Amino acid sequence: MISRSSVDRPENSQLRTYVRSEVVVVYKTKEAFGGLSNMAAGYPLQINGVRILTTEALYQACRFPHMPDVQREIIGQHSPMTAKMKSKPHRKNSRPDWDEVRHKVMRWCLRVKLAQNYEEFGRLLLATRSQPIVEQSRKDDYWGAKLVDDAGDILVGQNVLGRLLMELREKLKDDTEGVLKTVPPLGISDFMLLGKPIETVTANLSRDVQKPQSDMF
Repeated sequence: MISRSSVDRPENSQLRTYVRSEVVVVYKTKEAFGGLSNMAAGYPLQINGVRILTTEALYQACRFPHMPDVQREIIGQHSPMTAKMKSKPHRKNSRPDWDEVRHKVMRWCLRVKLAQNYEEFGRLLLATRSQPIVEQSRKDDYWGAKLVDDAGDILVGQNVLGRLLMELREKLKDDTEGVLKTVPPLGISDFMLLGKPIETVTANLSRDVQKPQSDMF
């Protein structure tokens, strides 16, 4: 079983090599396992009563706890790629410890995605069985892995996102009592959304949902 701390240990920051035909590849959202991508639609989230359409938007918003207007702009986007692009002009103003906490934030985002989409996302995650999960990327060998051979079958990267998904899958296999349907706030400083501390997330989405400002016009 992959332990909770497996992604955190320094020795696990090394590049890994995968044979594409032997792993579950997360690449295009329309493919069989595309729902594992942070860019996948259809897995809505709700934090502090605020609707957020994708894990990508939530993750990017967590960069800027001290900039609620930027967070609002990011989570107000209908497209996950647009949400990501909205964060780019502000990257230099990311929380100062971002590089140290980003994998913890991503782990929390995936937990939220599962908690609030337990049946559908959980079923997809378990459908990977015990196979390695690898996010294929053209540029990013931190979260994913890049093709390095002309035949297109060798992927190399840290694959942090894939490893976090595998970590969550192992926890889900043992979750007979639905413990993963509740997600406590991450234990880091200034863990905030729109000027308020992020609260415990539960599986039950409230009917009293606030829309980000850019959704209201």
